Amino acid sequence: MRIMRLLTIALTLLIANARAALTVATDFEGGSARVVSVDEATQTIRFMPGGDPARGWPCWWFLRVDGAEAGATLTFEIVGSDRTIPQVGGYKDKPLPVGWATPVRAAVSFDGKTWLHTDPGAKRADGFTWRAKADTPSVWLAWGPPFTPRDSAALVKRLAEAHPFAKPITLARTREDRDVPALHIRAGGRPDAERFGVWVQARQHAWESGGSWVCRGVAEWFTSDDEAARWLRERADIFIVPVMDVDHVATGDGGKEALPQDHNRDWSDAPHWPEVAAAQKRIAALVAQQRMDVFLDLHNPGPGDLASYFYAGEDSLLADPGRARRDRFLALAAERLEGPIPHTAMSKPSGTTYHPLWRQISNNWVTAHALHHTVSLCLETSWNTPGSTIDGYLTTGRQLAATVAAYLRENPRSPQR
Repeated sequence: MRIMRLLTIALTLLIANARAALTVATDFEGGSARVVSVDEATQTIRFMPGGDPARGWPCWWFLRVDGAEAGATLTFEIVGSDRTIPQVGGYKDKPLPVGWATPVRAAVSFDGKTWLHTDPGAKRADGFTWRAKADTPSVWLAWGPPFTPRDSAALVKRLAEAHPFAKPITLARTREDRDVPALHIRAGGRPDAERFGVWVQARQHAWESGGSWVCRGVAEWFTSDDEAARWLRERADIFIVPVMDVDHVATGDGGKEALPQDHNRDWSDAPHWPEVAAAQKRIAALVAQQRMDVFLDLHNPGPGDLASYFYAGEDSLLADPGRARRDRFLALAAERLEGPIPHTAMSKPSGTTYHPLWRQISNNWVTAHALHHTVSLCLETSWNTPGSTIDGYLTTGRQLAATVAAYLRENPRSPQR
């Protein structure tokens, strides 16, 4: 009997040791996490965001767990980064509060391609906990559904190959020698002087992945068979940049407040980032041709913002006609941005009271350098709601694109408006 018990114990230990050890990987595009501990007995992975604070707030994270047993429940525990913020501001010389890194529902994937929400997690005093049942030996978990530079290039390539009126362009080469893919949409033979100018960009802050999914929704609607989309691309030059801060997205860094300059504080006469300078040059060309009509910058807001909203820029930069056109666009957007991600019609200013470098924020720079009728806005799409999924972001993008078409169909250049 004693021998049998010993054999049973030995067999149990053998089976336990035969189970593949859980390992955590981040050695892929956009990957970012620092492992604190892995508990094999409880199948618990404890980690923190892995970004370098000098390359932006360390709130983005994206990891893969290998060696999961089919049917096992993995527990993910995040704690805030212990690295201090070097930039001037409210967080200087302190770690970033963990709330920036803790969505109620994390993004989970079992193939690295299809992304779903986890069940709502649980808040802890030092962080947050999510659980996910392993359907495969590898489980990917991220702050939100990742959208990498590779995804940006694939989107541009796919739409350009599918539609003769969509042409791929490289906006710039980054400081770290990466391409910034973009798309130029233009159909028909209408001359430049009769065309509207539309510029849509996302991810000036690398961690805000939802902005790129919204941008994809915009691009797919503009290239769709919708009658309004066909009308617009025959009457407009449309430029779309799914990822502006390619370098920090690629390396899994936060991007926001990156040194020496945040992308969205870099819209000056001498930008640090080549992609910002390239965007300014193309926008200035549209202005010189008297046809810069709509500029949209796509972001995600703070964790407590449970409805999307627009930053409307600094009122003092606009004459009365410009404010009226901006308000008309906002009204049309409020009618169309109907969910599943909630939207509030109340816009916020990003001007003199918002930031010391407010003049160097993209939508303010465009307003200051563009035309009296140019509408220049920043959409902050909520990331911490049940609707903040890939489908929710894509729907927001389609609704935003339809807003652009409805607005331009009213011909905002007309002096009667």
